[in-house]
Amino acid sequence: MLAALAAVITIGFAISRSQNEAPEDIMAPAPEGTIAALEASAEANPDNAAAWQSLGFARFNAGKYATAASAYGKAARIDPAQAVLWSALGEALVMASERDPMPGDALAAFRKAAAIDRQDPRARYFLAVEKDLKGDHDGALTDWLALLADTPKDAPWRADLIRTIEQVGKINDINVTQRLASAGARSPAGRAPVSTRAIPGPGAQDLAAASAIPPGEQRKMAESMVTRLEKRLAGDPANVDGWVMLMRSRMMLGQPARARKALADALAANPGKAAALRQQAEMLGIEN
Repeated sequence: MLAALAAVITIGFAISRSQNEAPEDIMAPAPEGTIAALEASAEANPDNAAAWQSLGFARFNAGKYATAASAYGKAARIDPAQAVLWSALGEALVMASERDPMPGDALAAFRKAAAIDRQDPRARYFLAVEKDLKGDHDGALTDWLALLADTPKDAPWRADLIRTIEQVGKINDINVTQRLASAGARSPAGRAPVSTRAIPGPGAQDLAAASAIPPGEQRKMAESMVTRLEKRLAGDPANVDGWVMLMRSRMMLGQPARARKALADALAANPGKAAALRQQAEMLGIEN
């Protein structure tokens, strides 16, 4: 659960990229000691793909995308039959790029992942992004809708995928209401609650790789992320989504009292959003 927290408290950077917007960075970097330990482990086991994958995951979560790509690249070369390593490499390369929203080496990595596993969700998502960037908006929507139809209803990035489809449809004047319904999604008007949203970012295997980090270090990493989010909210108290993420994070860390405090602080800062905040808190099991 602590490893999954890294995915929960980040923003949908892939969606921001596809809309040519800068990602909102509220994710705290992993403690340098953790990354250093993973670097030492990978260097000591240079032929261990899982060690490089874990390092790539930690660097990615720290916002060190170029060095994350380097680690994922080494993992992929060691174990080239693993689609998740290629798609993780592609995503890190996308995030590391300052100008090109879909660098050629990233696209090649996604295509490699898709060739190995046509169902790899991250590769499917970003290959559709490539279509959208080239102007084939309907083709991108078709691919995203197909991915949505194959996505488990409890997938943490499902709501962001739906939101991508909604946004691209709206921007390009393409009605997606019926197509979303056919793919098993709610109407675009029924936006999923923040408490259930996450990102189409690190996949299940990435999170499993993160479990190689010692439990104590996992806890430090998670708490560092939550502390960073809490500090940002002190300077941006009108960020309702951020408060909900903080409440969820506190619950995942087993800190219900601090989750209740986050709710109280959110209500004090946003009295006009009290009903919505209490509804989200109730969904998270927070007494108020």
